[in-house]
Amino acid sequence: MVIAVVALILGVLLGGFILIPRHLKSAQVEKVQSRDGRKKESKLYSKSEVSVHDKRTDCWIIIKGKVYDVTSYVEVHPGGDAILGHAGGDATEGFYGPQHASLVFDMVDEFYIGDLEQ
Repeated sequence: MVIAVVALILGVLLGGFILIPRHLKSAQVEKVQSRDGRKKESKLYSKSEVSVHDKRTDCWIIIKGKVYDVTSYVEVHPGGDAILGHAGGDATEGFYGPQHASLVFDMVDEFYIGDLEQ
């Protein structure tokens, strides 16, 4: 009887440790991904157009020739102000660095606004 109770308690605790972080992670993702729900038309931007969006309150980045408006993400970026180091410029190298989990590769599409002119 005691063994069954201990096993039940351990099962609940271990289940909590496994499920709670996943729940919190998805809540953070939903908060970051919550946008106005409208799809934006793909547009072409020059490097000079992107370069003027280099502030905390107006932050665009380029990743592999695509332009992203990450202004709404700056304040919740887990790496703090590191994202601002590439504001208005090419963030490809930093984006594909070892610090990013694979989840970020799916999230970034929410911020896509167009392509960089070749």
